[in-house]
Amino acid sequence: MDRATFACSTAFFRDYNSSSQGAFCLPGGHVDFIEKVDSFTYSDFFRDYLIPNHPCIFSAKFTEDWGSRRNWVTWDGKPNFDHLLQKFGEAVVPVANCDVKEYNSNPKEQLPFKEYIKYWKEYIKNGYRSSRGCLYLKDWHLSRAFPEQDVYTTPVYFSSDWLNEYWDAVAVDDYRFVYMGPKGSWTPFHADVFRSYSWSANICGRKKWLLYPAGQEEYLKDRHGNLPFDVTAPNLQDRSVYPRYNQSQPPVEIVQEAGEIVFIPSGWHHQVYNLEDTISVNHNWVNGCNVAIMWCFLQDELAAVQREISEWKDPIDDWHLQCQLIMKSCTGIDYKEFYNFLKVIAENRISVLENGLDDEASAKNTPKAAISTLGMLHAVFDLKRTVKVLTSLSANEDFKKLDLTSLSPPPEALLHHLKAAIDTALL
Repeated sequence: MDRATFACSTAFFRDYNSSSQGAFCLPGGHVDFIEKVDSFTYSDFFRDYLIPNHPCIFSAKFTEDWGSRRNWVTWDGKPNFDHLLQKFGEAVVPVANCDVKEYNSNPKEQLPFKEYIKYWKEYIKNGYRSSRGCLYLKDWHLSRAFPEQDVYTTPVYFSSDWLNEYWDAVAVDDYRFVYMGPKGSWTPFHADVFRSYSWSANICGRKKWLLYPAGQEEYLKDRHGNLPFDVTAPNLQDRSVYPRYNQSQPPVEIVQEAGEIVFIPSGWHHQVYNLEDTISVNHNWVNGCNVAIMWCFLQDELAAVQREISEWKDPIDDWHLQCQLIMKSCTGIDYKEFYNFLKVIAENRISVLENGLDDEASAKNTPKAAISTLGMLHAVFDLKRTVKVLTSLSANEDFKKLDLTSLSPPPEALLHHLKAAIDTALL
């Protein structure tokens, strides 16, 4: 990104109200289609989609060189079961039953991959019916389990990915997934983890997406404040159950073809259907453009937990710690880990700004290489966004009630280091 373009984008972001989480509507429900790889830059994506939090679709030209597009698909566009069995037959994979609702989601089980492929073949042969229900392989960490496989390359537009940068650093988890499912498999209404961005690329098959801009989900809640499992269910028309449904906008609808990538903005709720036998690659990701939304989400989640167990506040000595534990069990993170998340991201950028890049780091698929690709000004932008959120976290009363002695460096010292690194970089 050139200096003038990024400065313009950064100025635009300063005027953007991150609490709004993007516009509430798109003109006529229109979603831009990005056709050509050569004429669409990271600056374009940053300015037109990341900052305003708008969806878009990338053409199949952006994925045509992926190994999975070449090898996982038969000549007629179907999943290449023989190749997949050869490469991954002994793996164990998470599988959801789309025909069963359990606590507002589909129940999951672990199956051998070869058993799932056997089921899938029989499901197709039986006219897409089975006594086992419609089974959907979801949230498979294939890249982590098979790092040597030539599956895909993350497009540069999605390379500023703090979630996976952090979880790779602590070697605990990641948010890179493969989905495989027959025609008719689907994902119920939801927003992504931490209200992150997501991108989803179809290796083969077609999907239909129903998208609701952030904030529209408030009109879809029932009289108890619960979101629907299925936004197409007839009972949403019942005003005694869903009193505000008639105030909601119609969803933005996308039909995603084979090879195409859909970008889902931060905080947008959505429901997804496989219109054909489909395989997709999906990432959840956070960066400087939406980390404030993640922080707002965590505050809302903690407040919800505190309301739920408020009657136990006096009897429990460590009530605030218990609230953090419950929040982490529900969301995957608590306030202290969120601090460490910000610290890892910030220290990676400070390291690049202070020490530069060696040739080995630049050549590898590492956070430093990604920072190098996007440029030093992007590293400064990331630090500025981190400072803003870290300042808010440090001043938060629930955060200050925790035992912070284990945090190294202390929040005040980290903030001072960040501000000094920004000042030095801008000299």
